[in-house]
Amino acid sequence: MPQPTPCAEPIAKEQASPAGNYLTAVGDPRLRGDGTQQLTNQLTIIHMNIVPKLFLSAVILIASTNSHAQTVQQQIDQKAAKILTKVIEWRRHIHEHPELGNREFKTAEYIAAHLKSLGLEVKTGVAKTGVVALLKGGKPGPVIALRADIDGLPVHERVALPFASKDSADYLGQRLPVMHACGHDSHIAILMGTAEVLTSMKKDIAGTVKFIFQPAEEGPPGDEEGGAPLMVKEGVMDNPKVDAIFGLHISSSTESGTIKYKAGPFMASSDWFTIKIKGKQAHGSAPWGSIDPIVVGAQIINGLQTIVSRQENIVKAPVVITVGKFHSGVRSNIIPEEAILDGTIRTLDAEMQKEVHSKIRRMAENIAAASGATVEVTIDTKTLVTYNDSSLVTMMAPSLHKATPIVTTTQWTTGAEDFSYFGEKAPAFFFNLGGMPKGKDPKDAPGHHTPEFFIDDSQLDVGVKVFCHLVFDYPSKAQAKTSENKKGF
Repeated sequence: MPQPTPCAEPIAKEQASPAGNYLTAVGDPRLRGDGTQQLTNQLTIIHMNIVPKLFLSAVILIASTNSHAQTVQQQIDQKAAKILTKVIEWRRHIHEHPELGNREFKTAEYIAAHLKSLGLEVKTGVAKTGVVALLKGGKPGPVIALRADIDGLPVHERVALPFASKDSADYLGQRLPVMHACGHDSHIAILMGTAEVLTSMKKDIAGTVKFIFQPAEEGPPGDEEGGAPLMVKEGVMDNPKVDAIFGLHISSSTESGTIKYKAGPFMASSDWFTIKIKGKQAHGSAPWGSIDPIVVGAQIINGLQTIVSRQENIVKAPVVITVGKFHSGVRSNIIPEEAILDGTIRTLDAEMQKEVHSKIRRMAENIAAASGATVEVTIDTKTLVTYNDSSLVTMMAPSLHKATPIVTTTQWTTGAEDFSYFGEKAPAFFFNLGGMPKGKDPKDAPGHHTPEFFIDDSQLDVGVKVFCHLVFDYPSKAQAKTSENKKGF
């Protein structure tokens, strides 16, 4: 009988394994003593047996991972499509019943009722009429905030819609018609839909989602506090502390289903200024006896435009100075004592914003002094530059493509948003969602804040999908980014 080969002991160990059992069952060549060729045959059997099994296991693992990722995306797509009808219904109800900033009482009730029906932790009366809700996911993770603004504007709607606004409200002592002329009704409905979809998937969410329904984005009335600055002041970005915040704005001149974004400065700061000019009153027939504040005011208006055209480096970033109101006098044959100019400043660079403030004061004071008049200049900052954190944009831009195939980068705009104040407390990403009917020329699309403003709401589910994908994608991407940064040290 041939002696056992030196491999006998390892073979005995192998027999305890699945491969070893298989060899025992078929008859191990090495145990039959057939020499080197038999050993080679045995290794071939092991290779044929184990490698396919390992390969199959790897394939199953990869397929399982991909299947899970696809399942989340498919769930979001299916749930967003299913809820679209409700989102449109919510949007049209809110459109028909708009309310002005700091007066969104019924709007807030409508939002809060829906959020409470989902079982979320809901807080009302935030920054007067704001609503904030928390959704705690089934897994540990960061705090992600999603924001929608909720106020309308004192604009008379001239669009023939069955749900057109017929409401009016008191605004600065006047009874005026009210309209959702900037698309905030769409923002509300999208975020309500997002809350419902995410609640149905909360066991799969890593972290906490904070839904912020913000009042008075268009600015609180008179001297009242309000909007994002007041929300931040009251701690909306804390308790729990927000790690990242996302927001969107519907665009009446961007085709529906499209998303546009830009890293870095995206929307301008907005300052409102008032210039009070004090002159000397006289009869209109004897102007030499006056210091005419109207003439001085006209000169100041012209002078302000030279700040834009001759003093600021507009290659670096745009600057806009607009005088929107010029009030003076009570009678055609009296040169008045006083004139008042009101206007707005738009900049896309924080340093340029400070420079422009200084130059407006200097221009107004020197022109007035040259005529013997005096001026008082006040500048009130309404919003900061809306700045999209470049690192956050790079990390999360791929999530936008999951919601729609039409995603493009865009240029900055001189429109303003008080979403900028949230960006002072956490990395922020704000982008535009199209609401223009397909095939329409953007040049013919009615602008925001106009009586003809119109939104095609047939693809608001894109907004729901993009918010959901951002919530699901951010935790893992942020964790990967943190790990990568640690390796750098």
